[in-house]
Amino acid sequence: MRMKSFAVFAATAVLGAALGWAAAAASYQKTGTVKDVAPDSFTLDLGKEEWRFYTDGSTAGKDALKAGDKVTVTYKQVATKIESKGAAKAPAKKK
Repeated sequence: MRMKSFAVFAATAVLGAALGWAAAAASYQKTGTVKDVAPDSFTLDLGKEEWRFYTDGSTAGKDALKAGDKVTVTYKQVATKIESKGAAKAPAKKK
């Protein structure tokens, strides 16, 4: 019985560590100047390009954003929907 309990504990620990690592690995950061702020988004000027970030009720710090502020944004890229179109077709061979 003791061995079974240890195996369950070890499996849970490994799974928890893997999930924690995966979540931490998916975070990115961008630093720039806030160009404009809307109720559900803001634009960040990165110098050579601009990025729009969308916010929701759980976004920390969004209420303090003002145009002209220099900020660092931590974000995750998360797929919200995937539609399969089938395998890509190989180009026709020339004769």
